[in-house]
Amino acid sequence: MNEITTLLTLLTVHVIALMSPGPDFALVVQNAGRYGRQTGISIALGLSLGILLHSILSLTGASLLIHQQPMLFATLQAAGGCYLLWLGIGAVKGVLLPILRPASSPLKTATPLRVIANRKQALAKGFTTNILNPKALVFFLSLLSTLVPVDMSFGGKVTAIAILWVTSFSWFAMLAWLLTGKRLQKKIQQWTPCIDGICGVLFVTIGSMILFNLIQQP
Repeated sequence: MNEITTLLTLLTVHVIALMSPGPDFALVVQNAGRYGRQTGISIALGLSLGILLHSILSLTGASLLIHQQPMLFATLQAAGGCYLLWLGIGAVKGVLLPILRPASSPLKTATPLRVIANRKQALAKGFTTNILNPKALVFFLSLLSTLVPVDMSFGGKVTAIAILWVTSFSWFAMLAWLLTGKRLQKKIQQWTPCIDGICGVLFVTIGSMILFNLIQQP
């Protein structure tokens, strides 16, 4: 398999993985429609930077070292699971509180809490969500170790990393751009509680599964 074929295969697999619903996808959907296009694109940049770091760590062998150190990998899993669980609980709580709060205090429920105040926070949230996801570490380690041969040229490896980063940013930025169109944004804002609830349940489910699998390990 020559390098061009390898890179095309890598691109295809990565695009399919990006389109699959997961924490990264849910984070863009949950926040872009609510906080606007710039916030959505900042989250996309943060997510893609996390993927860039995962790619570099995988190709340099650092991810393999982390994966082969039980305590270190368990710590990463615990941190990632807790972070996703925290995101999920916060989203679900934001949906339930206005419902459960007494009707006698309407002023307190009139304005929803803005969890992202600026672009730097959005970028940081995107980066943290991706880099703390242990499934992402395992995915990129498996993907790159399987498709990228050890003897691939330095230029080929740099190109592989660039493909993963550019494709990731382009996909999430396009998603944020589409979700913040005027017509669609109005509809999304109407369905914000439902979207937050679904994304919150997704975060809680994935985070709980990570922690449960961690506890079940001998």
